Amino acid sequence: MIPIVPPPIDAYCLAHTTPADPLLDELAAYTHAHCKFPQMLTGLVEGTFLRMMVQVSAAKRVLEIGTFTGYSALSMAAGLPDDGELITCDIDPETNAIAQSFWARSPYGRRIQPQLGPALETIVTLPADNVFDFVFIDADKENYLNYYEAVLPRLRPGGLIAADNTLWSGKVLDPKEQSDHAIVAFNKHVARDSRVEQVLLSVRDGVLLIRKVL
Repeated sequence: MIPIVPPPIDAYCLAHTTPADPLLDELAAYTHAHCKFPQMLTGLVEGTFLRMMVQVSAAKRVLEIGTFTGYSALSMAAGLPDDGELITCDIDPETNAIAQSFWARSPYGRRIQPQLGPALETIVTLPADNVFDFVFIDADKENYLNYYEAVLPRLRPGGLIAADNTLWSGKVLDPKEQSDHAIVAFNKHVARDSRVEQVLLSVRDGVLLIRKVL
């Protein structure tokens, strides 16, 4: 992944962001030491951003699509009230087991409900009256449009979606691979959707923050 933010600026951002809980630091270190593709980890700046968005939006129900080793889920769970719930979807049993082992050591872990299996199938099985306040999309890029259309009807008016990797290492400017074109198509679709308003942020690899207005 080519960094969107120059490394010195990224280091400056890290130095001026509230430090993570030590358990999150341990999770990050474990992921880098033991997992393939550790760059998929959300990390301090984006994790803190997600936690604060959950808090300032007063979210009580959160849906996450793409769990990896659980850093983002644990970050967002820390921003939920005591009776809040976070459903997180992933298909990898190995990384999911790592995530659950760390969640079990956190007082916020009980707020997380992991669902193992394709997210689109999980969403369909949820009760029709399940409405979410905040959704984080960070899974296979080719399905971003499908995830978006699946969750938008389940998002309350005024609710938020945060979609990760929406600058895709700058490849949105010169798409070549299927995943590049998928992100470009997703960004364009959201920008033209009258049901929402959005802002594309250069946080880490790009975060498209979407607010449902209709």
